[in-house]
Amino acid sequence: MFAPLQNDTFLRACLRQPTDHTPVWLMRQAGRYLPEYRATRARAGSFMGLATNPDYATEVTLQPLARYALDAAILFSDILTVPDAMGLGLDFALGEGPRFASPVRDEAAVAKLAVPDMDKLRYVFDAVASIRRALNGRVPLIGFAGSPWTLACYMVEGAGSDDYRLVKTMLYARPDLMHRILAVNADAVAAYLNAQIEAGAQAVMVFDSWGGVLADGAFQAFSLAYTQRVLQQVKTEHAGQRIPRIAFTKGGGPWLEELAVIGADVLGLDWTMNLGAARRRVGDRVALQGNLDPNVLFAGPREIEAEVIRTLDSFGRPGSGGASGHVFNLGHGISQHTPPENVSVLVDTVHSHSRRLRAVV
Repeated sequence: MFAPLQNDTFLRACLRQPTDHTPVWLMRQAGRYLPEYRATRARAGSFMGLATNPDYATEVTLQPLARYALDAAILFSDILTVPDAMGLGLDFALGEGPRFASPVRDEAAVAKLAVPDMDKLRYVFDAVASIRRALNGRVPLIGFAGSPWTLACYMVEGAGSDDYRLVKTMLYARPDLMHRILAVNADAVAAYLNAQIEAGAQAVMVFDSWGGVLADGAFQAFSLAYTQRVLQQVKTEHAGQRIPRIAFTKGGGPWLEELAVIGADVLGLDWTMNLGAARRRVGDRVALQGNLDPNVLFAGPREIEAEVIRTLDSFGRPGSGGASGHVFNLGHGISQHTPPENVSVLVDTVHSHSRRLRAVV
């Protein structure tokens, strides 16, 4: 059905297999920093007009690959498609963040929640298949979803939040309701990721963007446990191919050892962590992804090159046979204000310096 894969470096690194260079892709690599993306979004009329149209989603997913020698593509979509399919009424206003028309704030609203019919998300799976065909085997395609906890934050708050007051109030005052939301979310996310895999995704990633706002103890009970529930249900193989699973918790540094044993093949790290120290903490249990500060890309070419080299050197040289288990990425999504030409410096430096590291005996 799909063309043979020509560059499997990303998949091999996820599984801690030997590679001749460190693969690189960027969170939000298809996004507003690219003028061609802004032009396509203008044609689509809105963010959701872009995300729900498989042709537009395919076009913007491939745009960064036309500019940069990236080692993976990531589906263009949004983490909030799942609660939208639950009937919460997602809307994106230009210049504002996402907003739900019907937030989940009381017992009655929680009782109504259920795993949505995956046919409501058919546009996502159609986009996955379309992108795989358009890639024509050039690089692997990553599918993704939000973590149960991160989705719950948006579902209860109704939008983004600075203090998470509403969702944390429910967590502490009515933990039974919060556990009910998280259980539904976990099962929905697992079904959603499995459907992406069946449509053609060759790896999947769970974004726990807000796990780091939780206290110790609360993180394990309300975030970690439900990300693990997702991973326990998500396919590890499809059509005879291993499917790597990536888990990224922004602010997850304090719990790295616990994250390493929940079933992910790769842990994403934010920019606050030392890669070498993280590598020592997880040992050979998982690969690592990250973790350049996205704001480095506002510096000049020489400074960007130096910071990329410092990040690669921090992780350290590959092990025997060139196996390193490192996927280069930013520590969070790329800023919409990033000069596009600076991304070229990052990608080229990752490839050239990681090859030099492997050449050193």
